[in-house]
Amino acid sequence: MKWYGTRRPVGALLALTAASCLLVGGCGAGSDGGSKASDASYDRGGDGSAPPPAPDRDSGGRYDGERGEGEQDSREVAPGPDHLSTFALDVDTASYGYARRTLAEGRLPDPSAVRPEEFVNSFRQDYERPDGDGFTVTVDGARTDEEDWSLVRVGLATRAAEPDGERPPAALTFVIDISGSMAEPGRLDLARESLATMTDQLRDDDSVAVVTFSDEAETVLPMTRLGGNRGEVHDAVAGLEPTDSTNLGAGVETGYETAVEGLREGATNRVVLVSDALANTGETEADAILERIADSRREHGITLFGVGVGSDYGDALMEQLADEGDGHTVYVSGGEDAREVFCEQLPRNIELTARDAKAQVAFDPETVAEFRLVGYDNRRVADEDFRDDRVDGGEVGPGHTVTALYAVRTLPHRGRGHLATATVRWLDPDSRTPHEETGDLEADDLVGSVWSARRGLAVTATAAYFADALRSHGHRYSALPGAPGLGELSERAGDLADRTEDEDVRGLAEAIRSANRLE
Repeated sequence: MKWYGTRRPVGALLALTAASCLLVGGCGAGSDGGSKASDASYDRGGDGSAPPPAPDRDSGGRYDGERGEGEQDSREVAPGPDHLSTFALDVDTASYGYARRTLAEGRLPDPSAVRPEEFVNSFRQDYERPDGDGFTVTVDGARTDEEDWSLVRVGLATRAAEPDGERPPAALTFVIDISGSMAEPGRLDLARESLATMTDQLRDDDSVAVVTFSDEAETVLPMTRLGGNRGEVHDAVAGLEPTDSTNLGAGVETGYETAVEGLREGATNRVVLVSDALANTGETEADAILERIADSRREHGITLFGVGVGSDYGDALMEQLADEGDGHTVYVSGGEDAREVFCEQLPRNIELTARDAKAQVAFDPETVAEFRLVGYDNRRVADEDFRDDRVDGGEVGPGHTVTALYAVRTLPHRGRGHLATATVRWLDPDSRTPHEETGDLEADDLVGSVWSARRGLAVTATAAYFADALRSHGHRYSALPGAPGLGELSERAGDLADRTEDEDVRGLAEAIRSANRLE
């Protein structure tokens, strides 16, 4: 975990250090208030002139505040920290879904499987949306119960999804795990039922291919137009039966080969991997698997959508495959989850509105002493690579929101002034033209308490504190300032669920209650 301090002018920094010893420890989606910006491209600002570049990165190292087992949060002096935070966008939600499944079964999730950004991004946000492709940027924040510390939320939103008839056609290659472990109820049976229902809901001009894998991989159905051929697809899906071990690498490789063979110009071409990701045969490392399909991904732009299933689930492998495969992951634990993913999310969000999307947040060193990005641990991007479009970002479709949360310590007596500027950069999915959008936050825009903030910000804070507690299980000291214990957090989540009358928030409150009982 890393905390970042902000570099101030040398004289001011020395004075501040001498007086109070700048402390640094570990760093890391609404019209809920905050500052928004209008649409603009990177090449031209709103007045036709070139926009200002993101602030230059100061040289110098960063203090790695990683704690050893049982150690306190040591916050030592940083050797030349900077004021920028850069990361690739991520719309994964699998970590939260899997944690809820684990808690419902009476177990605490493994802390290494808890990714705070996926908890935060599992909840609806009411950010203002753009009229066309690209993003709006919303920046807001509120005070925590710890003096001088606030939580700052950066919210990015794409346009709403088009009605089904107005989207491009889809060419979907389903890669289905039929290994022995998929025989468990809630795995292959759930996939069969969901795929059959989705087949009836897709359009006649959509295409579907089916690849299965166990010891080896097999193309059960080549790319097939649904119009007049739904019976073929139903027969292929109904014939899926569990067999032997899990050669996930062969499945992904064959899936991409099938997708390339059935590639459709003008359509959205995507591989959909359905698996418990418990690879035990052939290639079992994400990098080696992805290397085999690198040309297909880069040349044809085929993205990977991972759907995780099962009480035992290879979360880390699936997440790495999706992140590096220019896609994202979800986790389904039952029929309701599966129907939402296969019958609503996937058909609605087949197309892309942004490729290689990255965000960079610049904190004002005159106002901010230190900050930490919550989560996004394996999505960090070097600050100088923000505008290097050869560096991978995240792929985002319509109807999505992306939320990033920062813990921020403001300098004492700095209640006014500029706090932060957030910039998102993306490539047009067709022309690859780069665009940027920005949003700002002033220090006096920070509202009172996170607990009395509007719905979106309060839910974001609650989800982040929950993830923080699960990650810090067994440690006395929390990584987030102002973090309540699970008992208090459970009460606050229950109050928030009553205030918002939101079933998703009620589910969050129940998960926190379960974790508190298990503790």
